[in-house]
Amino acid sequence: MAKRRRVALLLSGLALYGMAIGLMIRSELGASPWDVLAQGVSRRVGFSFGIATVLISALVLLCWIPLRVRPGWGTLANAVLVGLAADGTLLVVAPTGQWAQRTGLLLTGIVLLAFATAVYLRPGLGPGPRDGLFTGLVRRTGSPVWAVRGSIEISVLLVGWLLGGTVGIGTLLFAAAIGPLVHLFLRGLRVDVGH
Repeated sequence: MAKRRRVALLLSGLALYGMAIGLMIRSELGASPWDVLAQGVSRRVGFSFGIATVLISALVLLCWIPLRVRPGWGTLANAVLVGLAADGTLLVVAPTGQWAQRTGLLLTGIVLLAFATAVYLRPGLGPGPRDGLFTGLVRRTGSPVWAVRGSIEISVLLVGWLLGGTVGIGTLLFAAAIGPLVHLFLRGLRVDVGH
């Protein structure tokens, strides 16, 4: 795949990923654990959701240092672009009190995030900050993926909730649906993640 096409896919996927997060947050029905954390930080500190996301990404990247994980160009783009795209979406998509519209935002966000994941992974330009953290911890500790990933997600969700992030039916739906949906889109877009 040509370099320009790889970069275009990466940037498109990351922008769609941020848009998907913005839709889930706007639904106010709950979101992924990391987004609950960013929402909680945003509410406590007064930064926008997107800026909180970027700052959390930067802190997670610092955790890569002792794990000896090296970022790719895509890692750095992920750390910045996802938060900015989420903020842009939150500016454009108006809040709604209608249950059907909120449910539509949530479901669209979950499906779009799964699709965006496959798009941004396809060019192979580096993992996102959170993925590098968990893979680095797995390598360093020798613990199984499920234990490391599960511990991180539960810890992040708890801290986010304690800070005021919204945990709801959307959080549970995200947890149940994201794996199968990402699998479906990875296969459909012929993305080889090498595992």
